[in-house]
Amino acid sequence: MRQRILLTFNPGSSTIKLGLFAMLEDGPTTLGHAAIDLTSPPLILRMVEGGVTTEIALAAKPDSDLHLVIDEMLGLLTRHFAFDDIVAAGHRVVHGGDQFTGPTLITNETLAAIEALVPLDPLHQPESVRLIKAVAHLRPQMQQTASFDTAFHSSQSDLVRRFAIPRALFDEGIKHFGFHGLSYSFIAAELTRLYPDIAKGRVVVAHLGSGASLCALEGGVSRDTTMSFSTLDGLPMATRCGTLDPGVVIHLVKQLGWSIEHVEDLLYRQSGLLGVSGISGDIRELSASNEAPAKEALDLFAFRVSREIVALANTLGGLDGLVFTAGVGEHHPAIRDAICQRLGWLGIKIDPSANATNLPRIDAQASKVAVLVIPTNEEQVIANEAHGLLNPGQHAPHITA
Repeated sequence: MRQRILLTFNPGSSTIKLGLFAMLEDGPTTLGHAAIDLTSPPLILRMVEGGVTTEIALAAKPDSDLHLVIDEMLGLLTRHFAFDDIVAAGHRVVHGGDQFTGPTLITNETLAAIEALVPLDPLHQPESVRLIKAVAHLRPQMQQTASFDTAFHSSQSDLVRRFAIPRALFDEGIKHFGFHGLSYSFIAAELTRLYPDIAKGRVVVAHLGSGASLCALEGGVSRDTTMSFSTLDGLPMATRCGTLDPGVVIHLVKQLGWSIEHVEDLLYRQSGLLGVSGISGDIRELSASNEAPAKEALDLFAFRVSREIVALANTLGGLDGLVFTAGVGEHHPAIRDAICQRLGWLGIKIDPSANATNLPRIDAQASKVAVLVIPTNEEQVIANEAHGLLNPGQHAPHITA
């Protein structure tokens, strides 16, 4: 019997993470993972299967539509993992606006709606559109699905989602959306599976990577989050500014004569840890540096994360658990320690040994709040949602190239 293979796409601003899943009756099962960095020629496809990593250089070079890159990549994946073909593709799409509050099959109409949201996330949304179109061009009959980061936060109240601007603008869609929803969805499910008593309570999840945000969960449901209308808001990130007085933008444009394009590049690509340190947006490099601006960037990050955790605890009316996840949250004990030190007045205390070795639970016995480290898996959520949409033998819509 032919094995049905699902390929998931999780694009960043310059990288693509891939997941390969067998589509079984009771759900998708992981076969392996892969990744490609589009900024480092020659392009290297890094494939992981059963703990073994294989790297293969691609002959194709990245172009505007990615057709050659995706075509070569699909062939390499098919041969390496020894299956007949990939029959479906699931995509992470960062922004779903108000139109998409759950996963969807991709048609010409839904793709147009996704593309219309590009101005709301110029860093990630164009990459998702590019990948969807590339797959449609190369495999026009392949079923494709989209899973939206914003969808998980549609449970938030209008009070939380509203800015203090004229009501008509809220009605037009200028509101607090929230992102990293696929990660938070996975963590909510893992909390229920591993720590059901904590999952029933009030939990703040810290998704800390090159992009970073926090989410307030009550019984596993999103009640508040730090990112809002765009992926710029909230915490300072690798190259993004986080929360900023809008007056700064007005000043740059009106007084200094900057173009909107210049401002956009500054806020998305030249700010955050990179902007403060002047060295790098990578926490690993900053942690290894002896330069004072590097330390200041790390201190600012810990300060802002701890401050926003308190704000979300206020939304929840208390705090029963704190979860660290994503690249920085999972692998950087010093960052977790710096954040938790600032939260000691809330009764948060961590065990230095457990924290240093990245154990799943790092709170000290005397801590009034559970502190956990849970690896996230956005690709699994994409696969689960795609599986729910794609029924074997049922004809699903496809899009034209």
